[in-house]
Amino acid sequence: MSRFQLSLVVVLAAGLIPLACSQTQAPPQNQTAAQSQEPAKPPTPEEQKMQSAMSAGPPGIAADATIMDWSATPDGPMTELRKGANGWTCLPDMASTPGKDPMCLDQVSMQWAAAWMTKKPPQLSGVGIAYMLQGGSTADNDDPFATEPKAGNSWLNEPPHLMVFGAKIDPAVYSNEPNTTRPWVMWKGTPYEHLMVPVK
Repeated sequence: MSRFQLSLVVVLAAGLIPLACSQTQAPPQNQTAAQSQEPAKPPTPEEQKMQSAMSAGPPGIAADATIMDWSATPDGPMTELRKGANGWTCLPDMASTPGKDPMCLDQVSMQWAAAWMTKKPPQLSGVGIAYMLQGGSTADNDDPFATEPKAGNSWLNEPPHLMVFGAKIDPAVYSNEPNTTRPWVMWKGTPYEHLMVPVK
């Protein structure tokens, strides 16, 4: 090998050694990014309630609805978690029942709910609609104020449904026998009767 050829080999080798070292020592960029990411923070109790409330209605309604939280006491006021802009109100799961039962209500349905919670006869301005797309659980289909099922009975587990308030209900068409395959009347014969309409 000539002196020129030997010099060329040395130059080439000197240039390739740093390149090889950089390829073997530098960690992949995506690995560095992954190591720098912080673990996701769990949602706060307030965020959990908001997520629960919004799951009750269609996304187009829940996204802009006011979100209220149930009162901590039977006769206390509800707490506003988020101000909405579309006239709907969504409420999270009720802690006093065994099932998941968040709901989204329009303005007339909120009139009904306010009357039910204060045990006053509803004075509705029209027909109202409310969604419970997570389903629900009710202690008694006949007693609007029952907090536990009657002896020998179980909680009524409702499928995802919507509710209709203030409409004239034809008893020849709609029974008060709970059924997951067709509409039925809840709390029939009371000021709080309404139509339960399964949606799945």
